[in-house]
Amino acid sequence: MIREINFDGIVGPTHNLAGLSLGNLAATRNAGAVSRPRAAALEGVAKMRANLALGLVQGVFMPQARPALGWLAQLATTPEEASPALLANAMSASAMWAANAATVSPAADTADGRCHLTVANLATMPHRSHEWTGTLAQLRLAFARSAFAVHEPVPPPFGDEGAANHMRLAAAHDAPGIELFVYGQRGGPYPTRQHVEASRAVARRHRLDPARTLFVEQAEAAIAAGAFHNDVVAVADGLTLFAHEQAFADRDMLHDRLRALLPEVRIVEVPANRVSLGDAISTYLFNAQLVTLPQGGQALIVPAEARENAAVWTWLEEMLAGNGPIRRIEVVDVRGSMANGGGPACLRLRVACDPATVDPRFLVDDAILDGIEQVIAATWPEEIGPDDLGRPTLWASAAAARRALLERLDLAPLI
Repeated sequence: MIREINFDGIVGPTHNLAGLSLGNLAATRNAGAVSRPRAAALEGVAKMRANLALGLVQGVFMPQARPALGWLAQLATTPEEASPALLANAMSASAMWAANAATVSPAADTADGRCHLTVANLATMPHRSHEWTGTLAQLRLAFARSAFAVHEPVPPPFGDEGAANHMRLAAAHDAPGIELFVYGQRGGPYPTRQHVEASRAVARRHRLDPARTLFVEQAEAAIAAGAFHNDVVAVADGLTLFAHEQAFADRDMLHDRLRALLPEVRIVEVPANRVSLGDAISTYLFNAQLVTLPQGGQALIVPAEARENAAVWTWLEEMLAGNGPIRRIEVVDVRGSMANGGGPACLRLRVACDPATVDPRFLVDDAILDGIEQVIAATWPEEIGPDDLGRPTLWASAAAARRALLERLDLAPLI
């Protein structure tokens, strides 16, 4: 049976606030602050428990080894000798944001009837550019069966940031869908991270039907306001597109094409005169998990910051009072991730497939989450300040914490 699995990245033991992500306003605003890796990781586990309570299928991806020794070696240096800037990039725990791990096309959309995953190259930002090798190793382990095709990244310079710039609309997970690839052309003062040629290459690799594949330009105003990924201003699930009025460069064209290809599509648009781009981005209203519940109906899983903003929460309450497709709002606390610019949707990669075809070590229930919690509580650092990144004691303790988690989940091949 085809189900949607949310694979959440576990917040790694080197989670820090170095402010490395230009265009990510939360990350730059909090640069230099003290992070709390243990609390942030436990918040992520609590979010996964909430998903299980909703009847969703939940998976996990592991933190990557840090410092990134191989990347530093390519730069002819070591953790001991690297400049503070290089070391900060090598210590990033940003692989926790699994939405950037890969782009996923379910079997129902592909010519060969396999679920295709292309690992994102994340080439635009140095601190993320070295993630893909660790991600590829996990995906090849988790999706090793013939039901899947796992592809290496699109080569630079064509930046690809994965599912954060990809959406799918379909009547069901096992029904043919419309796949939307969102790219940037201009971003005002900020770089555009998703290149149209990367998106086109992924679509060709996945052997998608060109007639059911759309390439959509993100609005320059959205990127300039801090929507460094499309999933900061739009999210889709089932037949529902939930987006800000100013998310796309040509919203009317997109709406017309969607209605022509999928007449039953439901477009839920938040007007700019009700919720500004600034409020949408600061609260991560759209960086929410829009999910179809097993009992029917859709739920929107939003960060606590959305409830704390009067304009955003008022609009959500009015939406629920109407007769739209989204019938339930769930609030989760992921403040540790939000401080570095990642909401509920950033933390997860959606894969529609038969769970029986996935390596079971990557799937979790409450009992497995109990074990993950125990490892995090016992081994993750409580705090990391800017000066801690250069301390060998942190490198050693982070490596030991990660090893303990991998051993607990019988994932020693990833050590």
